[in-house]
Amino acid sequence: MNLLIAATIGAIAGLGLLLIISGIRGRQILPPAEAVFGSQTSQEMALAVSAGALGIGVLVYLVTNWPVAAVGAAVATLLTPRGFLARRDQVSYVERTNAIASWTEMIRDNMAGAAGLEQALQASVQVAPEVLSEELQRFGRNLDRMSLVDSLHTLGDDLQHPSADLVVAALANAAVMEARELGPLLGRLADATRADTRMRERVEVGRARIRTSARIVVVTTVVTILVLWIFAGDILSAYDSLSGQIWMCVVALVFVAGGIALHQFSQFDVPDRFTARRRPVRPLEGVGVAASNVDVVPAHSLGSSL
Repeated sequence: MNLLIAATIGAIAGLGLLLIISGIRGRQILPPAEAVFGSQTSQEMALAVSAGALGIGVLVYLVTNWPVAAVGAAVATLLTPRGFLARRDQVSYVERTNAIASWTEMIRDNMAGAAGLEQALQASVQVAPEVLSEELQRFGRNLDRMSLVDSLHTLGDDLQHPSADLVVAALANAAVMEARELGPLLGRLADATRADTRMRERVEVGRARIRTSARIVVVTTVVTILVLWIFAGDILSAYDSLSGQIWMCVVALVFVAGGIALHQFSQFDVPDRFTARRRPVRPLEGVGVAASNVDVVPAHSLGSSL
C-alpha cells in the first residue's frame, strides 16, 4: 500500500510539473472545460465542480485509505454535471425542432392569407416561438438592411439546425426562383419535422428505462459497500493491500466502460446540416432575376425527399 501511495504522489507531482512547464511555454495539454463539463458550463461552474471533486476525493481517501476509491469519487463528481447538461441539451434540441415546425406553419398560414413571402416572414417574426425568438428577431432586423436571400442565409447559420436548413433552403429558392406551391412544401417540411420529433421522443422513452436501471445498479452497489464498510469492515479489509487496490481498479474500469457505453447510447444522431452549393444564378431570359451568389435548391427535389 505504501508503494501505491508513493506512486500516486509521484504521478500527481509529475502532472503538476508538466502543467507548470506547459503553462510557461504557452501550450495546453488538458482538454477545455467544455469537453469535460459540457458546452453549457461556465468557467465559474467548472472551477466549483473541480474544487468539489478534489475535496470529495481527499475526504474519501481520509475515510477509507483507498487511493483508487478517492480517484473514482473525484472523477464521478467531475462527470456528474455533464450528464445533467447532456440531458438538457437533448430536451433543448427537441424543443427547437418543434419550434421550427411551428414557425414553418406560421409562414405557410401567413402566405395563405394573400401575403407575400417577405411580408409573411416579417409577420412570423412578431409571433415567433420563444425558443427561436432571439434568432428570428435578429433575422427581422437583417431584413431592413440586407436582401432577403442573404438574411435567410444568416438565419440558417444562427439556427444551426438540420431541419431549419431545409426550410431556409426552400424559402431562399422561392425568393430567387419564385417557386410555386411553396405553401404545400412548407406544410410537408413541418410534418416531417414533427415526425422526427415524435420518433426521438419514443427513442428517449426506451433510453430512460436503461438509465433508470443503471442508476439502480450504481446506487445498490454504493449502498452495499457502505453497509459492509460500517457493519462488516473485515470483509473489505482485502482492499487495503496493493492487490486489493488493483482489483478495485479493475471493478472501477468496468463501471467506467459501462458509463461510456450508456453515454454513447444516449446521444442523439443529429444529421448533417443541409447546405446547398453556393453558385451564381444566371438571369433567365424574360425573367428579371439578377445574378447573385445564393443557394438554389430545386423545390421539387425538396418535396420529393419528404
